[in-house]
Order: sequence, then C-alpha cells, then structure tokens
Amino acid sequence: MSDTDLWKTTAEVETCIWGMGRDLAALLQEQRKDAPLMIGIHTGGVWLAQRLHRQLALAEPLGQLDISFYRDDFTRIGVHPQVRPSRLPVSVDDRHIVLVDDVLQTGRTIRAALNVLFDYGRPASVLLAVLVERDGRELPLEPNLVGLRARLAPGEQLKLGGPDPFRLVLGRIPPERGETPAPPS
Repeated sequence: MSDTDLWKTTAEVETCIWGMGRDLAALLQEQRKDAPLMIGIHTGGVWLAQRLHRQLALAEPLGQLDISFYRDDFTRIGVHPQVRPSRLPVSVDDRHIVLVDDVLQTGRTIRAALNVLFDYGRPASVLLAVLVERDGRELPLEPNLVGLRARLAPGEQLKLGGPDPFRLVLGRIPPERGETPAPPS
C-alpha cells in the first residue's frame, strides 16, 4: 500500500475495541453461549482478538488462524512471506467460536478461515466479529459484530497497524500495469 493516511487514531480505535468488547459480552450472554473459544485471523485479527479476549476474561486460551494456504487467490499471489502456523489450543468440535478479524471487505478471508476451522472439526456455531466492515463484499457473509463501517473509493484499502499502538490507515493500491489510475478523491 502506498500514499497512506491515518483514518482512525489510536484513541478512536481503542474506544471502538472497548465498545466491541462490551457488545460482544452482551451478545454472548443474550445467545447463551458460555465459554466460547475466541480465534483471531493473522495478523490484525489476532491483535484485536487478544484485546477482546482480555477484556472478556475468557477462560480458554486464544486461538490463531493463518489462512495463507486456504486463500482462493493463492496461485495468483504465491506464498505470503509471513506464513505462520495456526494454533488452536483446544478442539473446535461442538464449541461456540468467536472468529475475529480486523477488516471485512470481500469475505474471502472469512471463507478461507471457515475452511481452516472445519478442517480442525465441527463447531457448534461461529460468531464473526470485525473491527471494520467496508463495502466491496463478493461473498454472502455478514458479521455478527462490527466496530466501524467504511465506504471507500475504488482502489482504497484500510489496514490495521499495531498492535502497540493501534491505528487504522487508509491507503491506495498502486494500479496494475496497463490500468488507468483512479482520480484523486
């Protein structure tokens, strides 16, 4: 990403995460989902999940998923240079899962994460919590909990920087060769 600008400050992101934790606790209580297993998607989703996990004082250890080899664009982008192992500290079978990611756009990352989860077992349910839901969905996936919503211009992306301090950065994706760059907004 190039030409980056701050979209949300550290204080704004921290306030949003605190509110997400409060809302997630209420949602879990309302749905009577005791002792959920929280799992973050590398990298920003893990950072966010660590904060939410602490805030909710969940007893089970935090799980981490790396979806690199499950991406449907794997053959186009190749191996991501920072592939990390997935770490699920307990069985997912018949468990209520809280899946956490930083930015939901197309839905393809979440689809890949669900494929990874189901390779490990069959959860009772999966609740999706995202820091930012932005436009551009390509798959019919909806989060259960959203911190912020964003409408961005074509070619713009949001990235969570952190984890210390958190910040949301807005950037432009450089055009591919032969593409006409988008006009400035």
